[in-house]
Amino acid sequence: MAKELPAAQSASAAPASAIQRHSLATEVYETVFSQLMALKIAPGSRITVDNLARELRVSQTPIREALSRLEAEGLVNKTHLVGYSASPQITAKQFADLYELRLLLEPDAARRAVARLTAESVAELTEAAGVMGRRAKSGDERARYSQFARQDAVFHDMIMQVAGNELVRDTLNHQHVHFHIFRLMFHSRVTEEALAEHEAIIAAFEARDADGAEKAMRAHIERSRDRLLPVFDE
Repeated sequence: MAKELPAAQSASAAPASAIQRHSLATEVYETVFSQLMALKIAPGSRITVDNLARELRVSQTPIREALSRLEAEGLVNKTHLVGYSASPQITAKQFADLYELRLLLEPDAARRAVARLTAESVAELTEAAGVMGRRAKSGDERARYSQFARQDAVFHDMIMQVAGNELVRDTLNHQHVHFHIFRLMFHSRVTEEALAEHEAIIAAFEARDADGAEKAMRAHIERSRDRLLPVFDE
């Protein structure tokens, strides 16, 4: 008969197993997220759980957990009796509407945030902006691009949080703006130019320059729009 584990050892085994499962689910999520952002999984294409499980050499459980999380982020659709598919690419009209919304809300939020900044929030925003590690390069360009897409979303959301209008913040979050925008073009230029624009926003925050913050945010959004507009001419 197998010897029973001591009570203390048995109690510690379950948490370790739970951590391992959580780690695997997160790793699968990050992998599929990167594939979606880098267009390895094309917008609108079918996503088969069995195929992903075979490709990533994992069971279906972490795949389904990852797809459920991606569905909540607007990157994956689930259709009854059909299954999962990558969300379709936004249309030119949706793109124009998103940027009109951003230009109405985000420059003003950047201006209002200045009055509420603390030394701690400026430090947190600087870290979220990605400017400190701007020259750091990872070996996987796809992973780096998807990481910046998430980082960009966090940076802009933090500005909304500091500005203090939760309705505006929730409105932008609900649109999953940054994930949809970054899926339009997989290119390192998108991250490099956006980082330079983040630097200008941070500089205005550090100087407590409300006019400068509004101007820098408006320029950032307009340049982002102009970088991506050619996608709709193809």
